Amino acid sequence: MSRNTTNDPSRTVSRRTAVRAAGVTLAAGVLAGGASVAADAATGAAARSAARRTLKAPALTPLQMAGQRVIFSYSGLTVPQSLLHQISAGLAGGVIFYGSNISSLSQIRAVCRQLESARLASPVKAPLLLMTDQEGGEVRRLPGAPVLSEKQIGESAHPQAEAAAAGQGAGKLLASVGMNVNLAPVLDVFRQPGDFDDQFQRSYSMNPRVCAECGSAFIAAQQRAGVAATAKHFPGLGAAAASQNTDVEPVTLNVSLRDLRAIDELPYPSAIHAGVKLVMCSWAVYPALDARLPAGLSPRIVQQELRGRLGFRGVTITDALEAGALARFGGTAQRSVMAAKAGMDVILAASQDVSQGEAAVTSLASALQHGQLPQGPFRAAVARIISLRSGLH
Repeated sequence: MSRNTTNDPSRTVSRRTAVRAAGVTLAAGVLAGGASVAADAATGAAARSAARRTLKAPALTPLQMAGQRVIFSYSGLTVPQSLLHQISAGLAGGVIFYGSNISSLSQIRAVCRQLESARLASPVKAPLLLMTDQEGGEVRRLPGAPVLSEKQIGESAHPQAEAAAAGQGAGKLLASVGMNVNLAPVLDVFRQPGDFDDQFQRSYSMNPRVCAECGSAFIAAQQRAGVAATAKHFPGLGAAAASQNTDVEPVTLNVSLRDLRAIDELPYPSAIHAGVKLVMCSWAVYPALDARLPAGLSPRIVQQELRGRLGFRGVTITDALEAGALARFGGTAQRSVMAAKAGMDVILAASQDVSQGEAAVTSLASALQHGQLPQGPFRAAVARIISLRSGLH
């Protein structure tokens, strides 16, 4: 992201009852199976069976399944009743906060408690994903750590240690107010002084190995503090010129496949090895990988490059759905479905208007019910999200 950047809850039912009730409901066994897929890659069959024994979830309606995939936003300091209703009805997966939503640490702490209180009425008992952009330097929604920008960290005498301190500081701060996801760190490898990332010091370095080392240190330290990290913007915005802002307009980055993999993508294996929970894909077009679709709408980039070649098994999240880069891809409904079809798990409805999130939920549910989005991948996405949320506070 840029620096400025009938719905009654279903009752918990047995697996057999859920299967009888409707082919499109999500039973506990499906969620557990989905959660175990991620676990199996690291720890084998024992972890899979353990996940099945311990992860419990209700059957969900199509609308509720769709809701788990959407992050809502709102304007001002007061949470709208419409958003509280979405949450209590099981029709929202989380909320993103901007500076305009925050007047003090105590105020946003009370807001997080209010949202979680609404979630207690939901059929999904896992915590909401409550997130913000706390990158450091200029890009901070909350007053406090990390104070240093990524560029300052990368140029310091001990970059990895400074990155770890920044991650720990961000994690402790966000956890203290009730947030559990940070949309950081940026892993972009900038190319020229003053370019898109560098003008706001949002890149650690022009050296991809420094970006990899600092990013993985930030991720590991932040996640030890209990806050999930998000590596962004895959496969990388480092080649973007100062004027190339996907929030505003379409951006095409004509980087060779060799350079994409040797420079822009190089930090991601380290981030994945560090256990990063989420990866955000960019809205730029990369002709070396897909000449037509932005990364977050491209099955080739999400499923083959990120998940297939690099082996990422965590949660994928879009950049802001209202971005100008998506101008030719219709409105909220079409963009949401295209992103989900590409393999994006979480849809970020970041316009600070609850109705945008509602439209995303409705469109995803309709696409699921009418076969536009296959049930298997849809359920697997929800399973990954529920599994992530179950491990957070």
